[in-house]
Amino acid sequence: MHVDRIERSIGKLIDEISSAEILLPEIQREYVWKPTQVAKLMDSIYRGYPFGSLLFWETDDVPETREMFVSGPERAPSKPPLFLLDGQQRLTSLHRVFSDHPEAQVVFHVENQKFQNQSAATQRDPKWVKVADVLDPKASMLRLTQRLLDAGSTLEDHEIEDRLGKIKELRNRRFFMEVLKGFPYEEVAEIFVRVNSGGRRLGTLDLAMATLSTRWTGVLTRLQRESEHWLRHGYGHIDVNFLSRALAGVVLGRGLSVWSHSKLRQTGDTELEQGWEVVKRGLRRLVPLLQTHLKLTRSDPLPSMIVLIPLVVLLGERTDDTVDEETSNGIIYWLLLATIRTRYSGSTDTRLSQDIRAARQPDPVRALLEGLNVENSRAEVTERALRGRTKESPYFFLSLLVSMARGAGDWWYGSDILPDTEMAPRLEHHHVHPLSTLDDRRFDKGMVNDLANLVFISAQANKKINGRSPIEYFPTLDEHELRAHLVPLDESLRDPNGYQRFLNARRALLAEAMNGLLDRFRPPFLDEVPVENADPSAGLSLDLALYGSIRDGGRIVFTASGDGISWVGSASMAELDSAIESARVAGIDSDVTIAGESTPVEMIEDSLQVHIGPFLVTGTPEEWRGVFDRELDTSQPLSALPRIEAKQWDGEPIKFPITSTD
Repeated sequence: MHVDRIERSIGKLIDEISSAEILLPEIQREYVWKPTQVAKLMDSIYRGYPFGSLLFWETDDVPETREMFVSGPERAPSKPPLFLLDGQQRLTSLHRVFSDHPEAQVVFHVENQKFQNQSAATQRDPKWVKVADVLDPKASMLRLTQRLLDAGSTLEDHEIEDRLGKIKELRNRRFFMEVLKGFPYEEVAEIFVRVNSGGRRLGTLDLAMATLSTRWTGVLTRLQRESEHWLRHGYGHIDVNFLSRALAGVVLGRGLSVWSHSKLRQTGDTELEQGWEVVKRGLRRLVPLLQTHLKLTRSDPLPSMIVLIPLVVLLGERTDDTVDEETSNGIIYWLLLATIRTRYSGSTDTRLSQDIRAARQPDPVRALLEGLNVENSRAEVTERALRGRTKESPYFFLSLLVSMARGAGDWWYGSDILPDTEMAPRLEHHHVHPLSTLDDRRFDKGMVNDLANLVFISAQANKKINGRSPIEYFPTLDEHELRAHLVPLDESLRDPNGYQRFLNARRALLAEAMNGLLDRFRPPFLDEVPVENADPSAGLSLDLALYGSIRDGGRIVFTASGDGISWVGSASMAELDSAIESARVAGIDSDVTIAGESTPVEMIEDSLQVHIGPFLVTGTPEEWRGVFDRELDTSQPLSALPRIEAKQWDGEPIKFPITSTD
């Protein structure tokens, strides 16, 4: 066994990818880079910055491989392939740019020497030139230069030629490469895991998947086949990532951790085979349960797929083929409460470990409910808990379930609000009182986008509303169409002046229906116990308001309220956005200044946690990204930023899901 250290040009490496002389072993993750990252890589290479080394494996024993996300002509390899272990994101990105891939349309501004992904604005500006056009071997530098001069470039022709020539020369920039020779597959996998875990570029799920690939040849093919089966049945979110997490959960009896790959490496083939059968059997029992009991014909409305894993364990490890109604109802009851309480919004794998253990107890439903601290109480949804909730809230999911339970269809057209396949149009929602009818001086964005103002209707139905007030378009709907969506019929609530009363009335109807849904599935042993609020965060509120943008020094203002809580603070949007991206892309912890105090932005397992005033705000990086994108869409001018006195919060922080913010 030895390691060769060599150099190779970018152009040569791209040609070898096209001719299948560079392949991806099964242990690799999927391509995940975003267009902005691709443009930054091109910029770094153009400026002569370091752009990293590559790690390959050369072997006579060809391993299972996975597809490389590139396009272009593929020729038969003229020599044995190299298997890429480290550098997939960079090499795939470069191949995409050089081969003019439709998802890597990087352009270059010749005057400010800036790279970015193609947009409508760059297409209108002839001073932007597509990098692939410059890299094309048949491209004429003279014609490109003349085109830019004709577009009004203020540069001299030789300066334009020099800058385009630097792009042309990118093909000749060289990567340092290390090639492992004579190493067995298991040792290569261990090297792969170590290389990719040092900087936390791979999460625990990626590392577990890499280890499973080495322990069980062909596992990716099995996972993909099972994923395709569920995609055909409307459950496309049962994908390779979900299945590998579920398999690891069954085999390890716990959630993932940084030590999971070492434990998986010690797992025998028989255990893996048995675990895989448990996963498949559990899903084939659970999904029909969701379809019959909740009318959940698709997976995309589920706020969290992880909530299914303990139930897969519970059902998959049962020896009998039938599940009694009491157990079935208890499973659904736990799923609904776990969703309301955002069970996995923080410390995901710690809680998953607790729930897998509970699912293996003699009385699994009771044990799972003990994990939610509701074994001695009957959960109830209150109107107060629904106040200020938006589509990011788990109550959005419950409002869909209760609407479907009442036979709600699309207004005017009557079609199902949740078609039975993920190939059908996505789930849509629109405002009962359109934004254009509500005075923004009386009703802020939180009130306008309140859950109680949202109904599940199509874009076609929303177009028919055409910005009209309910007082105008409700008379064209049958009462049944309104009742099915839990819309109050009181005509005084249809006028914008009655909007606040409309929200209150509809919250009451939604809360009543949600409690009816919970009561349908509540285990009998909870019938006589005291009532408790289903949501520990009921009555608490965290409002976000963005002033300005990321580029102009914009600030995001946090307003926290609730029993004994009144706090306002702000932070730099650019600083917070950067911290979230560092966590999301690389898993790197950061610090931001909130209310004048440095605050850690920490990744705990796969949850991003930030102390914001009285709250410990938690959620996945993707959930944080979604909430921040919402604020970017509704930002106010920086000139409207109110004066805020920096004030720290001294009390013990209360856990608060980022998805429950307004």
